Amino acid sequence: MRRRSVHEAVMLDDIRKTRVDRVILICVLLFSLFSLLAVFSATHGSKVAAIHDNFAKQIVWVAIGLALFFALTFVPLHIIFSLAYPLYALLLLMILGIDLVGSISGGAQRWFEVGGVKIQPSEFMKPVLVLTLARFFAPEQVNPNQIKNLLIAFAIVLIPFVLVLEQPDLGTSLVYLAVIIPMLYWRGLQPFTIFVIVSPVIAFLASFNYYSFSAAILLISAVLYLSRRSKRVAWSVFFVNVFVGTLSPLVWERLHGYQQQRILTFLGLVNDPRGVGYQIIQSMVAIGSGGLTGKGLLQGTQTQLRFLPAQHTDFIFSVLAEEWGFIGSLAVLALFLVFLSRGIKIAASSGYRFARLATMGLVITIAFQAVVNLGMTMGIMPVAGVPLPFISYGGSAMLTNMTMAALLSNAATQRYF
Repeated sequence: MRRRSVHEAVMLDDIRKTRVDRVILICVLLFSLFSLLAVFSATHGSKVAAIHDNFAKQIVWVAIGLALFFALTFVPLHIIFSLAYPLYALLLLMILGIDLVGSISGGAQRWFEVGGVKIQPSEFMKPVLVLTLARFFAPEQVNPNQIKNLLIAFAIVLIPFVLVLEQPDLGTSLVYLAVIIPMLYWRGLQPFTIFVIVSPVIAFLASFNYYSFSAAILLISAVLYLSRRSKRVAWSVFFVNVFVGTLSPLVWERLHGYQQQRILTFLGLVNDPRGVGYQIIQSMVAIGSGGLTGKGLLQGTQTQLRFLPAQHTDFIFSVLAEEWGFIGSLAVLALFLVFLSRGIKIAASSGYRFARLATMGLVITIAFQAVVNLGMTMGIMPVAGVPLPFISYGGSAMLTNMTMAALLSNAATQRYF
C-alpha cells in the first residue's frame, strides 16, 4: 500500500473535526438516562416542593448540557487554548465575589443566585483549572522539573483550593489538588520529584497518630537512603516532612466541626449513628438491600421512605444500588470504566501536547470524583460532599461534566493544532 500523502492526511483530519467521538457520545447519553431515572426515583413522592421539582429541573439541565456538549465538541483547539487563562481569571473573581453577593445554603456560601437559578463557580473551575495547567505546560521550554515552573503550577492550583476550602467546600477543593501530580507526571516530572512533593502529604496524614507517623518517617527515610541523593537534599526533605507533621494540630483546629466529625466517624474513633454516621449507615443498608437484581424502580424502601439523606445528590449511587441491584450498579461502573478508558486512549494518541495534558487532567478529575463518591457511599471513605459525575442532581455539576466530556470528544476529533 502506498503511504498516505500530506494532503490526504489533512483532509482526513478535517473530516475528523466534523464528527463526535462515538464512544464518548454513547457514554454521555447513557449517563444522562441513568441520571434522569435515578433523580426521578430519588425525588418521586417527596412532599417538599423544592425536592419534588428537581426532576423537572434535571431534565432541563441534561438538555442544556447535551446542547453544550455538541457545541463545544467543534470549537477549534487553538480557541480553547487561548481562553484558558482568561476563564481562570474570571472564575477566580467569581469565587471571590461569592463572599459579597453569594447565596448561603446549608451553612455554606458557594452559589450565585440569578432568577432563582443557582450557579456554582467552583464547579466550572474544575475543567478550567485543567485547561490552565495544560496551557502553562504546553510549550516545550516549560520544564516541569524546574522549581520555578513547579511553584507557578502549584500556585495556579492552591489559589482556588484555598478560596473554595473557605466557603467551605472540602470535596471540590480536593478535586483541584487531585489533578496536579498526574498532569505533571504526564508532562515528564521525575519520580523522585513526585516523591518529594507527595511525602509531606503522607507525613501530614500519618501525623495524627504517633505510631503511623513514626512508620511514615521511617519509610520516607528508607526511600531517601535508597535514592542515593546528596546529604543536603536528603536531610532537607527529611526535616520538611518532620516539620509538616508537627503542623497537623494547627490544621485540625482550622477544620470545621462537621469536617472533624466526618473524619473521626470514618476512622471509627467516634460512634455517631444518629449524626454524621447516619448517612453512611443508611447508604450501606440501601446498597446491601438491593441484592443481585434490585427492588425495582420506585420500590426501594430506603429511598422512597426518605431514610437516605442527600439521596438525589451525593448519595444517588445508593439509590441506584438499592433499586437496580448488583447488576445495575455494575452496569454504571462499567460505563465509567469505558468512558475513562476512552479518555486515556485519546490522551495517549493526541499529537498536540496541550490536548494530551488537558485530556489526562479531565480524566483524572472525573475518575477522582467517581472514586471518592462511590467510596463514601460504601463507607470506605469519609463523606466529602463530592457528587457522582453525570449522575447526581445539580445544574452546575451537570454542565461541568458535559463540558469535560465535550473537551474529550474535541481532543479525539482534533488530534493536531
